[in-house]
Amino acid sequence: MIVEDHTIVREGLRALLLANPEFEIVAEAGDGRTAVQRAIDTTPELILMDLSMPGMNGIEAIGQIKSRSPRTKFLVLTVHTDEEYIHACIKGGANGYIVKDASHAELMLAIKNVIEGKTHFCSEATQKILSSYLHGAKSAGPVSPWDSLTHRERQILKLIAEGLTNKKTAIFLDISAKTVEKHRANLMEKLNLHSTAGLTTFAMKKGLVEQ
Repeated sequence: MIVEDHTIVREGLRALLLANPEFEIVAEAGDGRTAVQRAIDTTPELILMDLSMPGMNGIEAIGQIKSRSPRTKFLVLTVHTDEEYIHACIKGGANGYIVKDASHAELMLAIKNVIEGKTHFCSEATQKILSSYLHGAKSAGPVSPWDSLTHRERQILKLIAEGLTNKKTAIFLDISAKTVEKHRANLMEKLNLHSTAGLTTFAMKKGLVEQ
């Protein structure tokens, strides 16, 4: 299954994979929420997962799919090489992590390894993992404003940056508008930001939405 919000990239991946008779594409999705539903319907053996997508991002989608389909394996294919993304994906259940400028050969090798039950992390991801291990866990130092955000606060921050109002965010997350307002206030306090524009800029810097 291919999960990628850019149509031309998704079509390119489909063409690459279908050139190999061993692969069958059982589903595609352009956002996390659709990916969860289609993964439940088709139970793919492997999902190629993008991270930055509208609404529900790839990390959230991995967690939700994994809880419903624990045998499904995940290979993250992304532009992000930040340590926090790599660790979040590993924690969520990803079996591999490669960047989008990887060669065709590396993509095929990564897919092969993950399907066979191995892990595959590109050199950039491996370097970040080793660096984190050698220099001690981030939690040993002061907690950054970003690290202090809860999962729900990060969800709401992403939706704010995508331009959703409190009411639309509440409907999307199936919570009350007052709860959204409370989370928004907490976000501004924790991040020391005082406007929607400030929250949006911060979300862009963290890769929650594309610039």
